[in-house]
Amino acid sequence: MQLYVIGVNHTTAPIQIREHVAFNNDLLGNALRDLTLHDASEAAILSTCNRTELYCSTDNPQKPLAWLSRHHQLDQDAIAPYIYTLPDGDAVKHAFRVASGLDSMVLGEPQILGQFKQSVKIAQEAGTLGTLLHKLFQRTFEVAKEVRTNTDIGANSISMAAAAVKLAQRIFGDISAQKVLFIGAGEMIELCADHFSAQKPKAITIANRTLERGAALANKMQSLDIQSHAILLQDLPTHFAEYDIIITCTASQLPIVGLGMVERAIKTRRHRPIFMVDLGVPRDVEQEVAELDDVFLYTVDDLSLVVQEGIGNRQQAAVSAEIIVENRVDSFMQWFKKRNTVPTIKALRDQAETMRKSELEKALKLHQKGENIEKVLEILSNGLMNKFLHAPSHMLNQSHGETHAQLEQLIKQMYQIKN
Repeated sequence: MQLYVIGVNHTTAPIQIREHVAFNNDLLGNALRDLTLHDASEAAILSTCNRTELYCSTDNPQKPLAWLSRHHQLDQDAIAPYIYTLPDGDAVKHAFRVASGLDSMVLGEPQILGQFKQSVKIAQEAGTLGTLLHKLFQRTFEVAKEVRTNTDIGANSISMAAAAVKLAQRIFGDISAQKVLFIGAGEMIELCADHFSAQKPKAITIANRTLERGAALANKMQSLDIQSHAILLQDLPTHFAEYDIIITCTASQLPIVGLGMVERAIKTRRHRPIFMVDLGVPRDVEQEVAELDDVFLYTVDDLSLVVQEGIGNRQQAAVSAEIIVENRVDSFMQWFKKRNTVPTIKALRDQAETMRKSELEKALKLHQKGENIEKVLEILSNGLMNKFLHAPSHMLNQSHGETHAQLEQLIKQMYQIKN
């Protein structure tokens, strides 16, 4: 079995592809158990707005790739140009870089580490982690901590949430007179709410599938002296036209905000602009909405230019971070290679044990027949020596030319023969 990372990310695939291979965390456990049924011996899946990656131990990387296509009912040839397959050392390096924020759209962003840990927790609960992946992720999180502690990779990092605020300010200037709607109540929405609340908008509304979770976030905003309340997703069409700024990020597999809903809102608003940021993957807003006048719709890919601000200092820190990663990859691969030799070492010891028992049995029979103990020990030691040295001696006698020279050198090294 080999270690592989198989996936797509923001550098290899546009959102139109990424949204079709994304996984909902609530369904991830079942997906992992299905993947490890026939196509991998160990597996974990990292699925965020910017990437979907399979971390697996398998004898053939085409098996998990075929499974990914089947699971999402996609033509494998259609997604193949966007897929990367990284084996062994490359897979280890990739995991270390991802967790450290070196492979993120926002260089050094911290959210990916929490998302990575959540994915590993789900795999652990699903029972799809074995010795290899458990060790890999343990080292991965250690490396990420070391990078964060010893470099400034996260300094001056502009998050997606901060980028959304900057874009809103470009449209409205001071957003203190604007009403903000957040669709969803997850970690990303909470982060966005924190950033927007700092600008003291006129009002904030949380629309969520369950009122309880939305109300909890609204109460947090109220504690900051901001008029806030929660509504159910099913009530969106009634209230949608009230909002100037709309930020959405849910786990829905289908769009929540349709073209018709936005068209009606524009008409009601008498063409006052609506600023929308869709952080969902799959997307929460129908893509045709972007073509409407008076609507400024941005996806996670559209925010990439904004989040590059202040990247200079982080790129300098990234150089140091990459050195840490390289060193830790070498260390992990030494463990990995030793692990791969364990079956051979075990087989060698088992073979030697069989030889030892055979010669010991012969010696005991001689002793029982009354043979002199010194003679028995002599026969035992000669028998062991001949059996243990038979294979290397035979190979050396049968080899020729360069093969003979290499084998002779190897045997001298193994048995520490000086001459």
